[in-house]
Amino acid sequence: MKLLGIESSCDETAAAVVTDDGRVLSDAVHSQVSVHAEHGGVVPELASRDHLRNAGPVIRSALERAAVSLDAIDAIAVTNRPGLVGALLVGVQVAKGLAWAAGKPLLGVDHLVGHLLSIFLVRGDPLVPHPVPAFPFVALLASGGHTALYRVDAPSAERIFELGATRDDAAGEAFDKVGKLLGLGYPGGPRIDALAREGDPSAIRLAAPMARRGSLEFSFSGLKTQAALWIAREGPLEGQRLADFCASFQATVTSTLAAKLVHAAESLGVPRVVLGGGVAANRELRQRVRDLAATRGLDAFLPDAASCTDNAAMIAYAGAMRAREIVTDRWDLVATSSTVLPRATRKGRGAR
Repeated sequence: MKLLGIESSCDETAAAVVTDDGRVLSDAVHSQVSVHAEHGGVVPELASRDHLRNAGPVIRSALERAAVSLDAIDAIAVTNRPGLVGALLVGVQVAKGLAWAAGKPLLGVDHLVGHLLSIFLVRGDPLVPHPVPAFPFVALLASGGHTALYRVDAPSAERIFELGATRDDAAGEAFDKVGKLLGLGYPGGPRIDALAREGDPSAIRLAAPMARRGSLEFSFSGLKTQAALWIAREGPLEGQRLADFCASFQATVTSTLAAKLVHAAESLGVPRVVLGGGVAANRELRQRVRDLAATRGLDAFLPDAASCTDNAAMIAYAGAMRAREIVTDRWDLVATSSTVLPRATRKGRGAR
């Protein structure tokens, strides 16, 4: 099967053609970073309008790069949850129109499920070995809007279970907000990662967030407050002092994420860990997960960088998994901000 995937949940307009065995035939992404940079974050109305302008060209580009026509596509998968509703609505309506006009099955996909299955995407030469995890595995999904641990027993939403999630802010949001406080612009995460290479992670002491032994939950609002107070007290940072702060902040976040991922796998007796989401592209997080998993006798699986950030290839593949179960959606498919995955973590402070 060949599936066309469409992704518009936030600030990336993306389309891809992917086979049901995960081979990526094309992956076109139009980034809106330049649209939102001057505002320091994503503006939902601007995101929706930009998706409207670019959905058609991006889809045509994906089909052309894959050298296939719409007639040769077996099904159309689209992100319909969770995300910015206005942005999602653009992708859903475009997918409905294409599916109806071409007489193709329509498949709504949960964005989080797409991230959790992105490890199965095969990019580049399909003859080059591409190790993928067996089921079950424990996955850390870390991005600008989500941070959670999941046990994944099969490639379907019904077999994915939340183990613990953030009580407040996501890890990616913490990176971006601290980057803004440092004057690094938007998005701040990649800039902090780059500066951290030249810094000393032990130079500045920051308390680890939600460090309670055994907890699989996260909280990054307190760490953001620590960072804000330190930056306000120390004044504008530059040079080595800026690099040291970035290294210290990044080490605090990534060590927390890696430790809880490995602890979750060990506590469940699952020997495989997986990363997913935009923060999974972070250099230090990837290395920490590799190293810590190796010391505990676990196998670590890390997606290609292109599969970490929002992309339509993961949506197409997750759609293929639904199609294998003979599951399709009707024309009343809606866009919604809520995930289909049951939540185990309650937002807010206090004992559980």
